[in-house]
Amino acid sequence: MAVRFAVLGAGRIGKVHAKAVTGDAQARLVAVADAMAPAAQALAEQYGCEVRTIEAIEAAADVDAVVICTPTDTHADLIERFVKAGKAVFCEKPIDLSLARVKACLEVVRAHKGTLMVGFNRRFDPHFRAVRAEIDKGTVGEVEMVVITSRDPGAPPVDYIKRSGGIFRDMTIHDFDMARFLLGEEITEVVATAAVLVDPAIGTAGDFDSVQVLLKTASGKQAMISNSRRATYGYDQRIEVHGSKGAVSAENQRPVSIEVATGAGYTRPPLHDFFMTRYTEAYAAEIATFVAAMAGKGKAEPTGEDGLIALALADAAVKSVAEGRVVKMSEIL
Repeated sequence: MAVRFAVLGAGRIGKVHAKAVTGDAQARLVAVADAMAPAAQALAEQYGCEVRTIEAIEAAADVDAVVICTPTDTHADLIERFVKAGKAVFCEKPIDLSLARVKACLEVVRAHKGTLMVGFNRRFDPHFRAVRAEIDKGTVGEVEMVVITSRDPGAPPVDYIKRSGGIFRDMTIHDFDMARFLLGEEITEVVATAAVLVDPAIGTAGDFDSVQVLLKTASGKQAMISNSRRATYGYDQRIEVHGSKGAVSAENQRPVSIEVATGAGYTRPPLHDFFMTRYTEAYAAEIATFVAAMAGKGKAEPTGEDGLIALALADAAVKSVAEGRVVKMSEIL
């Protein structure tokens, strides 16, 4: 029997997840809710489901699971509501911008033996998973260093910046999770630098647009993250893992992977323009994993605890920039 879903939030990421749910043979989209009625109606018409209120979905007998794509400050409350209602929850990152609030939310999930999966979609990208597979096979030996490059094609509106929690909690948080995924050890130290190089208005809003973070584990393994809100050449997403026996990397992806050679030289098509197209397969795979977990086939992960640790790493980076020093994770968690 197909898992019956409701999508909460019909904005950009809600549309991405609605597409993933409806593309899964083991899932069915039953309802969508959004404070903006036209957005909800448009998505419902596109996928042939109903528009319902949050309250109606909470009480619905024909909804098994919800995908939370609403603003960040609503995530924790909605997780608690739907776990208490006996529904499985897939929530976009972060659970909240406050570590204390995330911890309280996870206590509720545990108390009700709820299912919660957090949307760190990059773990499910086939190219990144292939890198992890080579690590697991021992091809590159013991992991020693990881390099993660993640640069957006352009900065979001300043209004979004103001409520995002800042670049470390909004953007780098994905890379913190990926660093843990690839290192295979928990991070113990964080040092970060940050600047405003793209848009002065971002600095006026109290944030940064260009950051570097160095992460270190207790054994000395390291991960370097490079983030920018501007990449004039497209959506820049690369990883490299260096180990005791060799290295493995995942290059940028393009909508069409060809190379043209003429007398003028070699040319390749541009990169994907943003995450909606670059990570299409990843979004589908994470929903498939969530559905499988509900059927008892595997785990619903990344878990709420993974979300908590990624947020803690973001907090450590914020603290490192503010105080100009290495921050130990024991100070944060």
